[in-house]
Amino acid sequence: MKYSSQENKLIEKIKLAIPDVTPGVSARAYHLGRMVCDINVGHTYPYYDLSSLTKIIFTQQAIMEAFDGGMWTLNTKITDVLPDFKHDIYIKDLLTHTSGLEWWLPLYKDIQLELPWEEKRSWIYNQINNSVVKKTERSIYSDLGIIILGFILEKLYKKNILQIWLDLKERNYASTTFDFHIENKTDIPIERFAPTEDCVWRKKIMRGEVHDENTWSFGGISTHSGLFGSIEDVSAFGLNVRSQLQGIARYSVRQKTAQLFASRAIPTEVGDWTLGYMMPSAGSSSCGPHFSVRSIGHTGFTGTSCWYDPRNDLLVIILSNRVHYGRENKEFIKLRPQIHSWICESLKRTI
Repeated sequence: MKYSSQENKLIEKIKLAIPDVTPGVSARAYHLGRMVCDINVGHTYPYYDLSSLTKIIFTQQAIMEAFDGGMWTLNTKITDVLPDFKHDIYIKDLLTHTSGLEWWLPLYKDIQLELPWEEKRSWIYNQINNSVVKKTERSIYSDLGIIILGFILEKLYKKNILQIWLDLKERNYASTTFDFHIENKTDIPIERFAPTEDCVWRKKIMRGEVHDENTWSFGGISTHSGLFGSIEDVSAFGLNVRSQLQGIARYSVRQKTAQLFASRAIPTEVGDWTLGYMMPSAGSSSCGPHFSVRSIGHTGFTGTSCWYDPRNDLLVIILSNRVHYGRENKEFIKLRPQIHSWICESLKRTI
């Protein structure tokens, strides 16, 4: 592949930074909707475990469409949709991570792995329904809250989460290869997937099977993790969000709804969240210091991220498999904002 001089400089910076941090990095940037950077450094692959990017590619989009369709409002409580839910929580609290639900539970340790994924759903729901809720003055990132959103979606749409995903994909991502690997199986050759962690529990290097233990135990599908995809796929999602916000094409939600869900939803002293998207945290944002305070995005534990700055009309996607060097290796947390900064600084010289 032929790179521009600016891309070559960026590649050299990343190449020097990735040893012992991550096997490789794929990065793309779009300015004003036009691709201005497309690079691969180190060992990269066609497909990656997108991890928590699932939360915005699938779950946030599906619940936003349900809101746009009048299925719920910002005053809707979980019990209005799931009457047997035991806690007094608004649906919007799940999106802003202010529900008080625990951030995580090791559900994979007790679930009956031999059951089909559909039959595990009621057990998963009961475990979360009976878990502890503890409200705090700060938002606490919660996988459990996003998992509960899956049950809410099923009730609203009267379909299982797989069908909800397939319908959403047909509407918004028909040209992509986004996919859940149901029962942790795929027909795509395994060597096309970036390997993630050498898992002690599963006793193998995870490749083409979701890294997240809970999602794996659920049968490869959840609302908090599980999607696999390419840099092209995540780019299509990011450009879709851009189009929603700018109202420049017909999409499955109205522009005012997209803008509502991309606006700050809680005070800065509580946390940095819209209705489903992360926002930059002062001094420690994963998108670096050059992205505006209006920026929205999300990160994934495996080493993925997608950030869009509506003020500067800049979209940056980074995919890596940093957990291949072990989940305790935190150096990628430092590298990711640096990559965003290097991209921003190179663009200032060329656009």
